[in-house]
Amino acid sequence: MSVENKVKEYILENYLFTDDMSALGDDDSFIEKGIIDSTGILEVIFFLEETFGIAVEDDEMIPENFDSVNNIAAFISKKTAS
Repeated sequence: MSVENKVKEYILENYLFTDDMSALGDDDSFIEKGIIDSTGILEVIFFLEETFGIAVEDDEMIPENFDSVNNIAAFISKKTAS
């Protein structure tokens, strides 16, 4: 399963309470659409650290890294490549 699909499934199950993959676009902003608030972003970060074995530094906790499925996938790709 791709990073995008793992992240999307987590968001759909935990914040939108559906398994309908069409309910969330890969570029949809979690904050602008009211899907996740700042507390939810922290929960997403914990999920990412546990699932992908990465560590998220304080200065990396910015919307540009975690505000959409594609932003998260790009962030994970960058973290796992280094």
